[in-house]
Amino acid sequence: MVPHLKTALNGPLLALEQQIIAASASIERWFRLAWQEHTPPFYGSVDLRHAGFKLSPVDMNLFPGGFNNLSEEMLPLAIHAAMGAIEKYCADARNLLLIPENHSRNSFYLMNVARLAGILRQTGLEVRLGSLNPELVKATELELPNGQSLLLEPLQRQQSANGSARLGLENFDPCAILLNNDLSAGIPESLRGLDQQVLLPPLHAGWAVRRKSHHFAAFDQVVGEFAQLLQIDPWLINPYFAVCQNVDFHERSGEQCMAEQVEQLLGRMRSKYREYGITEEAFVIVKADAGTYGMGVMSVTDPSQVVNLNRKQRNKMAVVKEGLEVSQVLLQEGVPTIEQLEGSSAEPVVYMIDRYVVGGFYRVHQSRSRQESLNAPGMHFVPLPFETSCILPDGTEPPQAAPNRFYAYGVVARLALLAAAIELEQTEPGSGFSAAQAQA
Repeated sequence: MVPHLKTALNGPLLALEQQIIAASASIERWFRLAWQEHTPPFYGSVDLRHAGFKLSPVDMNLFPGGFNNLSEEMLPLAIHAAMGAIEKYCADARNLLLIPENHSRNSFYLMNVARLAGILRQTGLEVRLGSLNPELVKATELELPNGQSLLLEPLQRQQSANGSARLGLENFDPCAILLNNDLSAGIPESLRGLDQQVLLPPLHAGWAVRRKSHHFAAFDQVVGEFAQLLQIDPWLINPYFAVCQNVDFHERSGEQCMAEQVEQLLGRMRSKYREYGITEEAFVIVKADAGTYGMGVMSVTDPSQVVNLNRKQRNKMAVVKEGLEVSQVLLQEGVPTIEQLEGSSAEPVVYMIDRYVVGGFYRVHQSRSRQESLNAPGMHFVPLPFETSCILPDGTEPPQAAPNRFYAYGVVARLALLAAAIELEQTEPGSGFSAAQAQA
């Protein structure tokens, strides 16, 4: 099912998509050379917004939790991509330890874990699930809605006399450990100091360390180079953003910074809107600079709206997943969506393993407007009908044809993945990139 676009494509985005399709050979070569210099994250997902005049990512997740929403047709590609990714780290790997989130009662998330484990097993690996939850003290079978089950086991850490450690399960010593837990609650000691075991993604990819603002700074760099290749305005695929530190929504500190940054962002956006003849109302998304699950997010159209928050709004913005208190916010150019499914606002989410697009889905919300975050309770998902169209544009068809629109999605998503690779390189411990910079 392909969402229809509320308005016909025209203007700058139509021209951009035509350029992307015409330049597909050059684009693929550009990516191939880029991946020779940078190692992609093991996996990732990108939230995109198609505004009709702009197509850009608005979030990049390094611990994707929706593999169960991918179409069955894309699974062979996911398996091959996972096989290539594993070979980079453990060429002769037999065992892989998968560590999921602690919320074992979320059946939708558990279906994601089952699908991910199934993909990995098809690569020839024995995959077992280990839990970081200290309350899980024995192997526990979790029932799934489809009648299947998952066996979740307590982790075992073996410490040697020389101080090194390995993490595994009873009678199970893995070469690689794959985190599907974003570490919002912090980095547990059991994951530190592991000896000759590859941890994917690395610890500094978790929200205990990572900041969205640093990702979008890296995305600025990537888009600058890509825009030169295509000779396009980078703004067409890149949202403006700013950061405010030392924010406390309960104490109402940081409000002046947020109001000033909102005003500046709105001014820059309105200038671009005038340049391209766009009549949309400009808006800014204010969200926690660390964290996921769509928590700590609000949409504003005027600086006063971040100063005069009521108690309910402040409480909503003050805390995100795992009770993590918000002390720094990302202010991001709002990108409306013109995609709809059955009259409801929709946005594409693209999934990647290694450097390959392996599928995706539409996030759909019946009660959210085209200017709001759709990542909220009440959303549902519809698999993207990618099949082969994510990698095979059709130059004989118009840009809005499924193969071409999905190819453009894949290109922009891979730009975000490349930015994530650079982000992880820059923030790796010992790289010289300080913790203060990571939060700036």
